[in-house]
Amino acid sequence: MAKLLLNADVGESLGAWVMGDDEALMPLIDLANIACGFHASDPDIMRTTVRLAAEHDVTVGAHPSYPDLIGFGRRSMTCTEQQVENFILYQVGALAAICHAVDTQLHYVKPHGALYSDMMKDHALLAAIMRGVSTFNPQLKLIVPAMLDPEPVQTLAKKYGLQLWFEVFADRAYHQDGSLVSRAVSGAVYHEQSTIVEQAIQLANGHPIQTLEGTAINLQADTLCVHGDNLASIQAAKTIHTALKYD
Repeated sequence: MAKLLLNADVGESLGAWVMGDDEALMPLIDLANIACGFHASDPDIMRTTVRLAAEHDVTVGAHPSYPDLIGFGRRSMTCTEQQVENFILYQVGALAAICHAVDTQLHYVKPHGALYSDMMKDHALLAAIMRGVSTFNPQLKLIVPAMLDPEPVQTLAKKYGLQLWFEVFADRAYHQDGSLVSRAVSGAVYHEQSTIVEQAIQLANGHPIQTLEGTAINLQADTLCVHGDNLASIQAAKTIHTALKYD
């Protein structure tokens, strides 16, 4: 079984409002996608989360988004390419400063929510994100969705001197073209733990998974996203961690 790095979105609380159970999730993951203040989080939470990741030897990544606190970064926004590049620089720079204060390092960037989806539909937007990452630090890796034909995105990444990590999801349904089914569609998010764990194992073994249309596709990936925003998802993460032999 190939090892997929487990990643999770963390540090998504805001002030007194608590989102997820980062303390329970952190020992189970390899990569921590830490919110940078645009869709969730604040400086105090960012520092607490980076410190928690460091305590568990979890690799820290930035999780930048559109400036959309009310919509949790899940709403597309009309922005220029320059604005998007600046969004990346602003958020990645903020988290890097927090990492410096905690005596740890930032290793990668994974865009959040609508920005993550939009960049795969619009390669001009993806290029703006890549410019932002590369301008700040070309040694940072960029997480993008696994896809049936990664060559165009790999070519674009080479232009900006970036290395990619391809990501898959255990709890999301896929279309036959390799894209994620929109959360607005019924059945897009899996809630049955056995289904989530089965898809995780299939992906880790490099085996085909079933799509919404009933066909099978094969996605090659470096990292698998798990969630920890409720008790059931924490248990699923624990089961995936055990099933993939991450001890």
